[in-house]
Amino acid sequence: MFHFINGVVSPTAPSPVTTLLQSYPGAYTTFRTHNNGLELVFYERHLQRLATSARILFESCPKLLFQPGTSSTSAALQHLNSLQWESMIPPLVNDSMKKAIPYALKERKGETELAFTALVTGNLENSIPDKRVDEEDMYRVFNMHLHVSLYDPIVFGVRTNGAHLAVVGRGRDVANAKYSDWVRIRKPLEKLRPPSATELLLSNDGDQILEGCLTNFFVLSRKENIEEDGERAEEKLPKHKYGYSLELQTAPISDGVLPGVVREVVIEVCLKIGIPVREVAPSWSKRHLWEEAFITNSLRLLQHVETIRVPNSWNSLSSKTWKEITWEEKQFEEAPGSITAIIQKEVLKMAKLEGHSVYSFLK
Repeated sequence: MFHFINGVVSPTAPSPVTTLLQSYPGAYTTFRTHNNGLELVFYERHLQRLATSARILFESCPKLLFQPGTSSTSAALQHLNSLQWESMIPPLVNDSMKKAIPYALKERKGETELAFTALVTGNLENSIPDKRVDEEDMYRVFNMHLHVSLYDPIVFGVRTNGAHLAVVGRGRDVANAKYSDWVRIRKPLEKLRPPSATELLLSNDGDQILEGCLTNFFVLSRKENIEEDGERAEEKLPKHKYGYSLELQTAPISDGVLPGVVREVVIEVCLKIGIPVREVAPSWSKRHLWEEAFITNSLRLLQHVETIRVPNSWNSLSSKTWKEITWEEKQFEEAPGSITAIIQKEVLKMAKLEGHSVYSFLK
């Protein structure tokens, strides 16, 4: 729909968001509305995550934040050490949102929602003062791109709306920050995508599953120490509120996964309502214990998984195409599962509780 640069709408027709992300380095976050376009989902969390991503890139890998070809990079970066990212990034986004919301509401159609991608990119060619950097300097050194488009949410609970996953590549570098260059890096993985796969998963060894290219990955698994010998064994299983000895598993941040906004919410709501959570990478070799699975991100929120495919040999990922790989598959009989449905309901409650009105930008 629209592309705003520092709060000014671009006069040219907007490109797809992937084109924007491949055109500039930087930290970004994507969020959307719900409730018929009236509220932004987890907006404050996204502002915080964007600021954190920018700080991490600045401290650990500046080339992922700043445009290439700049001169005197090291000297320029020193003057930016005093940046208060958490207090300076949100005003950049809010300023663009104030300009974008009137346009977006006017163009919104039917029951579609609005999707926003905010990208912060630096340009060290602009002069940086030899003093503590303030908000005015932020606008000089960094550009804020805001991409606005329509989004038609996936209806949860419909079996045919489930995700089909395939493990095809290794985990990302600087995984604790969300950065635009990942769009370029992940492109070679597409040659290994089976036609039915709707999302690609990452693993460093073919067994421990980390996350998706665009999502975080969860399984609801039986605990390993429970015997599987029929009804008598089931009688021994300790009961809790939502079933027999199931725990939610997802890879920890320390394994190299993106700290997704909805990932954080899922863990919070599960702990709140009594579903056991263990932050451990789900192991493909223990898939016989998996009862349900789902993926999360800020557009889909929560989507149940129907099938997962993993190469029979991890070395086969050097193949040129998916056709050269022999796949093993896990299919979930109940999709979506009952506990997945409970978690999805609780996530929506949290989204409503933390809803940020779009009309706050019209004041």
